Amino acid sequence: MESTSDHHVISFRNGGGEVAANEECKRFKCSVSSIFSKKMPSSLVPVSSYPRNKTKREHDTNKVIHSIKVGISLVLVSLLYFLDPLYDQVGDNAMWAIMTDLVIFEFYAGATLGKGLNRGMGTILGGGLGCLASIIAQHFGGIGSSIIIAASVFIFGAVATYFRQVPSIKKRYDYGVLIFMLTFNLVIVSGVRADEVLKIARNRLLAIVMGFIVCISVSLIVFPLWTSDELHHSTASRFHDLANTIQGCLEEYFESADSGKENAKINTSCCKSVLNSKSKDESLANFAQWEPWHGRFGYSYPWDKYLSIGDVLRDLAAIILALSSCLQSSRQAKEWEKESLKEACEALGSSIAWSLREVGDSIEQRRKLKAANEILPKLKAVRAEMNSMIIGTSKIAESENSGGDDLAIAGLLVLLMIEVVEKVEELAKAVEQLAEIAAFHANVYAAS
Repeated sequence: MESTSDHHVISFRNGGGEVAANEECKRFKCSVSSIFSKKMPSSLVPVSSYPRNKTKREHDTNKVIHSIKVGISLVLVSLLYFLDPLYDQVGDNAMWAIMTDLVIFEFYAGATLGKGLNRGMGTILGGGLGCLASIIAQHFGGIGSSIIIAASVFIFGAVATYFRQVPSIKKRYDYGVLIFMLTFNLVIVSGVRADEVLKIARNRLLAIVMGFIVCISVSLIVFPLWTSDELHHSTASRFHDLANTIQGCLEEYFESADSGKENAKINTSCCKSVLNSKSKDESLANFAQWEPWHGRFGYSYPWDKYLSIGDVLRDLAAIILALSSCLQSSRQAKEWEKESLKEACEALGSSIAWSLREVGDSIEQRRKLKAANEILPKLKAVRAEMNSMIIGTSKIAESENSGGDDLAIAGLLVLLMIEVVEKVEELAKAVEQLAEIAAFHANVYAAS
């Protein structure tokens, strides 16, 4: 990736220098326009050309579906109390089935499955080791029993707590280790006063398994809400959100300049949302790895690549926020400077937006980039033209009356646009890698 730190800031002059600068900018505008007017399909330019993300109505519908599913699972698990054959098997331990159902039932199927398997593994291991330690303690009896129980509680509690702090275990198995500690202590401590510890453990485990089966069955069978779908769609939608933001902020900036407004009102809420998406993406990727094969996604699907793409998207969102702050600064370039940059920057913004939407659509539709052989060359050409603009205009002799602040703003605007282009190039390459690993289908692109 090329660095822009060695380039000079754009410098303009009044009088003859202004004419020279305008001529240089006009040359740049023509070259930028020629790059995109010949290759970019007009059918791909619209801001909202593809229904990318769930609408609010669909999300509200999913909330209702989830609520109904929880109600259904609670009715089914309550049959442990109502049906005598089932109650005879578990007795009052049926409350553990209800508790299990309520604790592990999550909005997404992957989250429910991951939490349920963690609870199941923790319960089995904790219960088994607790019963074994309790039997050994009862065999010794007296003070020996108390010593063995205390030592077992200390050792297993300390070791389990240590493992909870290991990042790889904490990421996927933290809840399971917690349930292991809880179950182990409940079983071994109750075994001190209860003569039928094995029977108690068996009945509780049976009730928990019943609750787990009911919960997982309802979650996976009745209108399942897949975590992988949410991560896939949300990642693709961010490309379009950032595309709309970058195009909208440039248009708003130059429109405000034309209308005489002092500062442009730029909406950057999408960028802030993208910046705050890291923890959500990591949780979704973790839960997606628990999900069974369904539709387009399987166990070996490269969700880590989605996290890498998300990191680059957050970098791009930060640059766009810096760009918007530059455009809304109280220290602005002169009107003739804005006018000289208007056509070139708007053409560049439209081209970047088109590239982002094209990359986002390729993820959404799980197809290889239709314009992969066009996006990267075009972005490289734009970056080269902007670099030549900076270098070329810097050769214009500086006027003694030239102000520093307005020139700095104009130069910073161009430099930030170059950074945006470089991040879009990085995103296009990352999506190409994802397409190869995830075996996206090919789709021959015919330019219109």
